[in-house]
Amino acid sequence: MATKRQATLHPTKHPLSENTRGAMVELLQAHLATALDLTYQTKQAHWNVKGMNFIAVHKLFDELHEEAEEFVDSIAERLTAIGGQAHGTVHAAAENSLLDAYPLDLVDTEGHLRRLSDSYAKWSAALMKGVEEAGEAGDDLTEDLLTEVGRGIDEGLYFLESHFQVVDTSYRKQD
Repeated sequence: MATKRQATLHPTKHPLSENTRGAMVELLQAHLATALDLTYQTKQAHWNVKGMNFIAVHKLFDELHEEAEEFVDSIAERLTAIGGQAHGTVHAAAENSLLDAYPLDLVDTEGHLRRLSDSYAKWSAALMKGVEEAGEAGDDLTEDLLTEVGRGIDEGLYFLESHFQVVDTSYRKQD
């Protein structure tokens, strides 16, 4: 669970107020930790998945991992641009991620798909809240960044859930 720390702010000529920058640094630290956690969750799934449609799912997990790495970089750079210091270590991610711990014993395709979809859904909800917080604080650029990350996370959730969603085919004519 996330640990609250006082944001360290470096001197900057950034136009946001110090209070706003501090609040946004704290918000972004949680999302940085979550992005790092998700990068490792997707890689854990990529390395260990077994079962039906292996190669397609194996490749999907790798693509999701690469996208999560891009989110890590974007969030960390925004955090430092407003005077913060990114807490980007594995230890900091484990301590501050908004996600539940990923089970290390999962191997089956459906198990990984369902567990990752849980993580994606949880982060999507947190990102929506973060977008609202950034907007209320008047930080349009952080709001925009979290919106962009949220779009990517929602697309990833769609890719994951599409593997196990049941499609009603009763509308098809029976001949």
